[in-house]
Amino acid sequence: MTDFTIAEIAPQMVIGMRRQGFYQEQIPAMIMELFLYVEEKGIEIAGMPIFVCHETSPEEAMRAAEEGNADIEVALPVAAPVAITDDGPADLTCYELPGGPMLRATHRGPYETSETTYYEIFAWLEQQGKQITGPIREVYLNDPAEVAAEDILTEIYVPVG
Repeated sequence: MTDFTIAEIAPQMVIGMRRQGFYQEQIPAMIMELFLYVEEKGIEIAGMPIFVCHETSPEEAMRAAEEGNADIEVALPVAAPVAITDDGPADLTCYELPGGPMLRATHRGPYETSETTYYEIFAWLEQQGKQITGPIREVYLNDPAEVAAEDILTEIYVPVG
């Protein structure tokens, strides 16, 4: 069983990109592309990579996953606002990712098994009478190339009201 807490999350300056496609293909590729750009430009990273999911129900996310038209955004927290140069990806932006009250849960294990944690989250939200008020985000706490699959940690944040 997953532990849930409601936390007040501070807004965060990020550099990110947003595209459509299949989650499992786009997220890793976009994170790598973003890391390469940030490294090349010497931009100071201030946190772990983030995936922002703009589908806010299990049905929307499953349909988008099957159809390959998911609204996928990845971001890296940065220490200060960044001027985006013309030689980077066309969809690159720097902005403040909103904060606010969010349900926080940690998924342990391969990304492919996070569906179970999401079902627990949606059930808990329904039991508590909470509504999702914005895009859900995942923060990747460790690198799957450096830890065993069962030790991958993903924090899931769900804006609630």
